[in-house]
Formats: sequence, structure tokens, C-alpha cells
Amino acid sequence: MNKINVTLRTKHLTLRMIDESDISKVHEFVMRNKEALIPWEPARSDEYYTMAFQKQLVQSDMQSIHSGQSVKFWICKNDQPQGDLIGTVTLNNIVRGAFQSCHLGYRMDIAERSKGYMKEALARTISYAWEELNLHRIEANIMPRNTASLRAVEKLGFKQEGLAHDYLRINGEWEDHIHMVLLNPYWEEQ
Repeated sequence: MNKINVTLRTKHLTLRMIDESDISKVHEFVMRNKEALIPWEPARSDEYYTMAFQKQLVQSDMQSIHSGQSVKFWICKNDQPQGDLIGTVTLNNIVRGAFQSCHLGYRMDIAERSKGYMKEALARTISYAWEELNLHRIEANIMPRNTASLRAVEKLGFKQEGLAHDYLRINGEWEDHIHMVLLNPYWEEQ
């Protein structure tokens, strides 16, 4: 079972797990970034953009974290650690046993892109995955046209393992994804 109140810090950022008290901030992030995220995420119903639906998603995230199936950090700037949420980093589909692996997902506020924040948040989350979760492998699946996202993981050492055709349905269309992988160089079986 994972802790559900972990906070990580970097030079510029605070990465924290949230609870229901942060629903209004989550809703603000979703609404502020609605148009910017459309090309990169599954098609969303109107209900998705309601406060009630976002509350359900946060509750679901908390259950998934508690059961050890995922870890989700919301990103804030250090000068406002309880202020606006500017992004997320998620380690989901955590599988133990012989696999010791997970999938990586992330998104950044449109106003904060191209400032190096996502690379910083990803690097800290990866350290957490290695040191605290003892994972061996992190997988990120990225659309070929998402060059900024590909650059971010490549700078962190992810290597391409192949192309998955029609891998995910994004904004109503089946999209190819490049399968990027990072292996834990310090992994030790416990």
C-alpha cells in the first residue's frame, strides 16, 4: 500500500498528492487548459468539465494510490506550494512481481510550458519511482507529433523501443504512439 500524502520538492517545484480539499484548484486547471489539452487526451464529455466529475476523478485517484496501483503528483511552483496547480505527473498501471513496471503520464499548464518545469518534475518523480517504489521500468507512450514531450523524456534517458500503431484513441482518433522506456540503473531485487 502506498502513502497518499507524499510531497516532493525540486529547485522550482512542489509535487504533491492532493485530496478533496483541492477540487476547486483541479477544476480551475482543467478549465484553464481545456483547449490546450484536447489534441493530447481522449475526447471528453461536457460532464468531464464539471466540478462533480473532477471530484469523482480525485477520489478515484486517491483509491488507486492507496491500493498501490498508481502515484499521482500535482505540480505547484515553490513560491506558491498551495497555489495554482500547473500540471500532473502520474505513474499508473504499477505492476509488481516479475515486471516491477509502470506507465508514465504527464501534462503541463499551457502558460507554463517550455520553461523546463516538466523535465524537472519528471526527473524528481523518476527518482521517487526508483528509490521509494523500487520499480525497474517506466514506460511512456507518446504520439510522434508530440515533439516537446518526446524531447522531455529523451533528455531524461528514455529510449525508443518501437511504434505502436493505433495505440490510443485521442480526441476521437486512433493515434500511433512511440513506446519510450527508461530502466532503473540502480535496481536491486528486494
